[in-house]
Amino acid sequence: MTALYQSRALADAAVEKLKVYAQPQRLMILSCLLHGEKTVGEIDLATGIGQPALSQQLAELRRADMVSTRRASRQIYYDLADAKIRLCVRSMEAIMGASDDPAAALEAALKPAAV
Repeated sequence: MTALYQSRALADAAVEKLKVYAQPQRLMILSCLLHGEKTVGEIDLATGIGQPALSQQLAELRRADMVSTRRASRQIYYDLADAKIRLCVRSMEAIMGASDDPAAALEAALKPAAV
C-alpha cells in the first residue's frame, strides 16, 4: 500500500473523491444507501432532500462512480458502487457520529458484516 505522502497522484485522486463526499446531501444519500439499494422515492423519504436537488446529487454521485443503478420496469434502484465507498461512509459515520468512543465505533464499523 502506498501512503498518500508518497504519491502526489494518489493524493490528488483522494482529494477529488473527498470533494464528492464533502457535500451534505450527497453524504446523506450515501449513508442512506449503506442499508441497501433504494429507489429515488425511498431515498427522498429517508433523507427529506426533495426534488430536484435529489436528482442533481444522484447524478453527481453517478458521474463520480460512487453509486450504481439497476432498472426494474419503470423503477431505478440506487446502491453504493463498491466496498471502498461503503467502508468510507461507515468510517465517517463512526468517526463523526455521536459516539463517546469514536475509536471503538470505527473498529466496529470496520468489522465485516455478519451474514
